[in-house]
Amino acid sequence: MSDSSLRHRIGKTTLTLRGPDRRALAEQVVTLAQRRHAFAFGNIGFDFVNLVGGPDPENAQPFGGTDSADLDRLGDLWLGLFNTATLPFYWGSYEPRRGAPDTERLTRTARWLADHGVTVKGHPLVWHTVQPPWLLGLDLDEVEALQRARIRDLVGGFAGLIDTWDAINEAVIMPVFANGDNAITDLARARGRIHMVRMAFEEARAANPTATLVLNDFDLSSAYECLIEGVLEAGVGIDAIGLQTHMHQGYRGEEYMHEMLDRFARYGLPLHLTETTLVSGHLMPAEIEDLNDYQIPQWPSTSEGEARQAEEIVRHYRSLLAHPAVESVNYWGLTDRGAWLGAPAGLVRADGSRKPAYDALEALIKGEWWLPPTPMRTDADGRVTVEGFLGDYTVSAGEHRAHFTLDAADSAATISVA
Repeated sequence: MSDSSLRHRIGKTTLTLRGPDRRALAEQVVTLAQRRHAFAFGNIGFDFVNLVGGPDPENAQPFGGTDSADLDRLGDLWLGLFNTATLPFYWGSYEPRRGAPDTERLTRTARWLADHGVTVKGHPLVWHTVQPPWLLGLDLDEVEALQRARIRDLVGGFAGLIDTWDAINEAVIMPVFANGDNAITDLARARGRIHMVRMAFEEARAANPTATLVLNDFDLSSAYECLIEGVLEAGVGIDAIGLQTHMHQGYRGEEYMHEMLDRFARYGLPLHLTETTLVSGHLMPAEIEDLNDYQIPQWPSTSEGEARQAEEIVRHYRSLLAHPAVESVNYWGLTDRGAWLGAPAGLVRADGSRKPAYDALEALIKGEWWLPPTPMRTDADGRVTVEGFLGDYTVSAGEHRAHFTLDAADSAATISVA
């Protein structure tokens, strides 16, 4: 907690503790422990769709979704670091046959995660990639009606279980996307970007007024800023700005990240780093413009690359948490098995062993930035002062326990340990 750049992440409270008889627990040893970070440390939970939800009957899942890993081992590794999971709702894999959505498997997976204390996010409601082929050839009015119905069905149907969504993904490129036919690009070209964003947010908001809805993009240029400004001027209510940072070509550095975060923080909205990666093998050549164009038979993790990844992930996460506008960081993949583009971007090798990057991130999230079970003595009035990273905590005295939250820089509370 000595890092002054993270003071905005730390709270302090003075607890007055009372026992079951309502008397102050004076001059007693109590144990304080952190249970959860308020900050959203996330990762995709795609693998769990098969492991928990069951095999994919349509074999339609395009990313992740390994069915050979051990659930207990992978679950322990995942839950050991993360508190927020992104699940895949790509239209083409979620509903490969019209009228037959993959609702049951995604519901089982989301519920398993929620039962383990994980906040679940859905990705994405609207995107021009991974589209169902049955949309092609339909009239654009019908395509839009189907898209609107999909948004309502997902957001309304999963309300209470999934209350955070990437409402629309990569809208900057959506009307000009030229990598195969899809009906959503045609719809975006005909209706315009702002129309598409408005449709996504307004339909989702109507289905679940309390949902957190994210505008998400990989294009971090002024084109995205122009879209955000246009959408806000149009009166569309955005809850957070999503920023993708897949760094297959190398870590972009603290200076770049700080400047980029400042540009998007000026809109006064929380920033979610929705998709971030650092590779532990060779770097993708700099001349590659579309990461999807780099397809090679094997992309191994190396000792040198793993050391670099571990160093850079610490630098990356420190710089992100130092920026007060950042509310969430979502790493894109726990394991190299089934990783996007076959890149060694996971924190765990394909054989299930931990990379140095996993250990380095664990040393931050569950070490430097975490309060382990810590004995403290109350004063004569039953008071004890606690300082730690914002989040949920427990205080226990003998067999009795109570929960409290650190959510302010300086506060006071009286709680019963019963």
